Amino acid sequence: MTQKLSIAVVEQDHDRALMIVDGLHDAGEFDITVIGDVSGLARRLAALAPDVVLIDLESPDRDVLDALTHASNPSDRPVAMFVDRSDDGVMRAAIEAGVSAYVVGGLSRERIRPVLQAAITRFHVVARLRSELAATKAALEERKLVDRAKGMLMKAKGLSEEEAYAALRRTAMAQGRKVADVAQALITAADLLK
Repeated sequence: MTQKLSIAVVEQDHDRALMIVDGLHDAGEFDITVIGDVSGLARRLAALAPDVVLIDLESPDRDVLDALTHASNPSDRPVAMFVDRSDDGVMRAAIEAGVSAYVVGGLSRERIRPVLQAAITRFHVVARLRSELAATKAALEERKLVDRAKGMLMKAKGLSEEEAYAALRRTAMAQGRKVADVAQALITAADLLK
């Protein structure tokens, strides 16, 4: 049995909150919590740890965006924000705070589902890109370590590049470690001996 998606709805106006909840019920089965007071928003969101946050504000201020930043690291969860009027500075700050969908003047019951789906989809695309970027950076750092260690072996033992890599690889296999870990150990040991 799959668990229901939990959604925190941040809305100060009672009637608009009900409309959002009704729109969410139209979109599917969710565990919905309405937060009507934005004071202490970071603490409330951190305590709830919802899967998705939907925020509807006439004009979000810096305090709300700061609370959102502190409560929702962009990698934590999708966030959709509905605002009544456009403001480039607020939009930029909202996106930097981790907002996946920023919708101006578009809050209506029938738009909640597509905006929710867009926010979730965009969140997953960005999360995948972040993951790929982190893996690429890690691979590049490992490559730099291996190249440095090869250079050290080539200089110290008079080996060719292929022979130096083969020595690192043999040692890694014998110790059940990654080549990059062996390279790091060699570099650390060499730095200690300087």
